[in-house]
Amino acid sequence: MKTYDLNETYTVAVAGPSIFHTEKVCVYYRPDKPSLVETSLIFPKNQIAALIGPSGSGKSTYLRCLNRMNDEVAKVTGKIIYDDVDINTATTDVYRVRQKIGMVFQHPNPFARSIRENLLLAPKQYGMKDKQEMDATVERVLKDVALWDEVKDDLDKSALALSGGQQQRLCIARTLAVDPDILLLDEPASALDPLSTAKLEETLARLKEGRTIIIVTHNLEQASRISDYCAFFHMGHMLEYNETATMFAKPHLQATEDYLTGSFG
Repeated sequence: MKTYDLNETYTVAVAGPSIFHTEKVCVYYRPDKPSLVETSLIFPKNQIAALIGPSGSGKSTYLRCLNRMNDEVAKVTGKIIYDDVDINTATTDVYRVRQKIGMVFQHPNPFARSIRENLLLAPKQYGMKDKQEMDATVERVLKDVALWDEVKDDLDKSALALSGGQQQRLCIARTLAVDPDILLLDEPASALDPLSTAKLEETLARLKEGRTIIIVTHNLEQASRISDYCAFFHMGHMLEYNETATMFAKPHLQATEDYLTGSFG
């Protein structure tokens, strides 16, 4: 098995504005050994960043830190800066963080409620009461994920009756209902067929016009199609971060090249 120098890294200077970045983030599932080592990344506003790497490389661990999903299972050190504020502190309102930094998981997880109720649960918790506003929110987010025309006559039917691809787009719409600035996605297409995957990718391409998207994917073709920037992880280290087109055409590190060309490991 090939070995690589984990201290050899390459990070490109990001062009354009950003409202989200991390500084030397480490994750400890046990006290004596970090599962993620000093990861510093800047995410450009209104663009898509893909996190790639072999299984167990730390990319999902890193993603879950970004809206404090690892709080109950790990110690997270370093800074997670959103809108010039470090949100990785004991005084941070985690629920407000997750309103602005939403997350969609690997497998669709709609609630066992109607389509409408799935979309309005969070907005109601945050104080939305006006029926016209609620109706407009439902229509807006379903249109955002290209699902409105498919379900507009079935809003009071169970979300569990939808197909897998529709359920995943509904989960994205549910996250969008509280208008997040950042959207995190952990392998959102892994359980989908090619047609549903294509619709999901079209949805993400539209959504980046109004928010920053960070996606974990094992599908290198997907990363090359939809992302603007790409970060390569290996053994808990972020080794290379560059514009996607540049990374896939001419990776800076040998480890990255080996992974992209299939000669890794």
